[in-house]
Amino acid sequence: MRAGMSYFHETIWKGVPQFLRRIDTALKNIGINERVPYNAPLIQFSSWMGGDRDGNPWVTPEVTRDVCLLARMMAANLYFSQIEDLMFELSMWRCNNELRLRADVLLRSSRKDAKHYIEFWKRIPPNEPYRVILGDLRDKLYNTRERARNLLANGISDIPEEVTFTNVEQFLEPLELCYRSLCACGDRSIADGSLLDFLRQVSTFGLSLVRLDIRQESDRHTDVLDAITKHLDIGSYREWPEERRQEWLLSELRGKRPLFGPDLPKTEEVADVLNTFHVISELPPDNFGAYIISMATTPSDVLAVELLQRECHVKQPLRVVPLFEKLADLEAAPAAVARLFSIDWYISRINGKQEVMIGYSDSGKDAGRLSAAWQLYKTQEELVKVAKQYGVKLTMFHGRGGTVGRGGGPTHLAILSQPPDTINGSLRVTVQGEVIEQSFGEEHLCFRALQRFTAATLEHGMHPPVSPKPEWRALMDEMAVVATKEYRSVVFQEPRFVEYFRLATPELEYGRMNIGSRPSKRKPSGGIETLRAIPWIFAWTQTRFHLPVWLGFGAAIKHMIDKDKKNLQILQTMYNQWPFFKVTMDLIEMVFSKGNPGIAALYEKLLVSQDLWPFGQKLRTNYEDTKRLVLEAAGHKDLLEGDPYLKQRLRLRDAYITTLNVCQAYTLKRIRDPDYHTKVKPPLAKESTQSSKPAAELVNLNPKSEYAPGI
Repeated sequence: MRAGMSYFHETIWKGVPQFLRRIDTALKNIGINERVPYNAPLIQFSSWMGGDRDGNPWVTPEVTRDVCLLARMMAANLYFSQIEDLMFELSMWRCNNELRLRADVLLRSSRKDAKHYIEFWKRIPPNEPYRVILGDLRDKLYNTRERARNLLANGISDIPEEVTFTNVEQFLEPLELCYRSLCACGDRSIADGSLLDFLRQVSTFGLSLVRLDIRQESDRHTDVLDAITKHLDIGSYREWPEERRQEWLLSELRGKRPLFGPDLPKTEEVADVLNTFHVISELPPDNFGAYIISMATTPSDVLAVELLQRECHVKQPLRVVPLFEKLADLEAAPAAVARLFSIDWYISRINGKQEVMIGYSDSGKDAGRLSAAWQLYKTQEELVKVAKQYGVKLTMFHGRGGTVGRGGGPTHLAILSQPPDTINGSLRVTVQGEVIEQSFGEEHLCFRALQRFTAATLEHGMHPPVSPKPEWRALMDEMAVVATKEYRSVVFQEPRFVEYFRLATPELEYGRMNIGSRPSKRKPSGGIETLRAIPWIFAWTQTRFHLPVWLGFGAAIKHMIDKDKKNLQILQTMYNQWPFFKVTMDLIEMVFSKGNPGIAALYEKLLVSQDLWPFGQKLRTNYEDTKRLVLEAAGHKDLLEGDPYLKQRLRLRDAYITTLNVCQAYTLKRIRDPDYHTKVKPPLAKESTQSSKPAAELVNLNPKSEYAPGI
């Protein structure tokens, strides 16, 4: 968690005001002489670090509490250091009457016992009113930081809550007063300097630095309610049909009686869920963002969380976000959300706003990339229609991973390929741990990442992508059915697939390494269905085979071409005119450019028993056939022929990655077979090391480039 928070401390904290200033400049360049209001929520950040307990036994209620307190302490410390910078800058005496009266009141009520500050440690004179106001803010920030530190270290603090900031409005109001006073006295240019940046930081990050989302699996809530109904002798909630669940939940939500007391029998799992809600109720509301229900399928999953929040006395209930992940859940999502919106109690609860999260990783693992991508597209379209029908503003939360197999890809193109009317100026996306460094590792990267998200969101709204034609939809529907059948026939129905997968990839070794945020499997037993999407995708990526990404594409394209030769022309038209299909096919081409079935064959030869080699050869034949068919459908003769820069870079790094692959394959062999020993070969001949042929090929890849290969 500390490592994740370092990105806020090092880059995002400064990157946000810099980016907002760039937007101010862009507005001015087109004739709009107004700045973006400092309190406009243009960009907001949330985190799952310490809140995502879905299948993660190490994220306990105590961890959630500590993470919130640590973030609060870090935020107060960042503000504290900048307040002193502002005190240096705002030394002027001229101010409006409102600010002078406030400064006089503070001077009369201020205590003599100043903190041991490095700067401005003496009593501030009355002819420096801005410093008086900011000095009072500094005192409260000091108390806020130290109270959070004490609670984090000892669980208690002797600093009373009354002398700290408990909500962001208390913090913003004096800063707004300073801003108004400077503008009224003719010092607008000073007000629009560091003070405006500071106001924007406070509006963006609040007192908690980043809001923590809580995520829990729907079955865990079912366990809690099942324990409650059994304790009340009214039956088993788990065994009730959906209609009865909804009826009971709504009757309790509309009532006021407590549902259970301290005598409720609790298993360890039930106590963990209830204690999490108690932590939410005890900490300041601005620490938290959304409560996300993974593996959500029905309206009762959402109502259950609403009831548990009420029973655990959460003063400001978190917004509840259902997460639809598997293919069948995505198909049923619009109907489930429509049933939810048809409930009067729920419509009055959400105040016209709803957030729905869609999962890219698990849907891809369940049905393959092609079928998952198309179903995600259709689900978004249907959800928007449902929201419009009930007058609800819908925000889509895209649970994208970093790799293509988990829904990743270039940010700008990914947003522009979303269905029309599904963004409407706002969206949420996940930035996964494996790509956070390349997006926010340095200030200029942070600036570019924010720029890409904002530009693509605006462009999608102003120039919506084309809607697919009916014949394109029919083609995609049929292709998705074929692709799903092909994918599942290999991954879930092939008797020895799991055995081959675990032998041919470093999946088992991954599970033993301390590099993930959670165990590699949701449950200790089971096959691919219980394996998390991250090790599933990464294991195939390590062997350069990328099976979860391309499996199913070839069968689907071949089926359509064999059915009617004219379908090939339709596919090529779709590629040229439909952003969704173009982005999907381009990403597959990129994956094939990174792939190498020869490397996968090396892993197989070293690690897999010989009786499984024919199965591996069958998969590699499928790989080559799929690559040929993808190129045919896109109308290309070679991979990435439309992106020579990327093609050049992938070719440049190939030699280095191949070396690492070979080292890894032999290392895995020695780990699994301690008796295996490699023979050291003689050094390469001199003439083979002096060949310049690869360099010449790289130059020819992109002859128009003004840079040398690799730059």
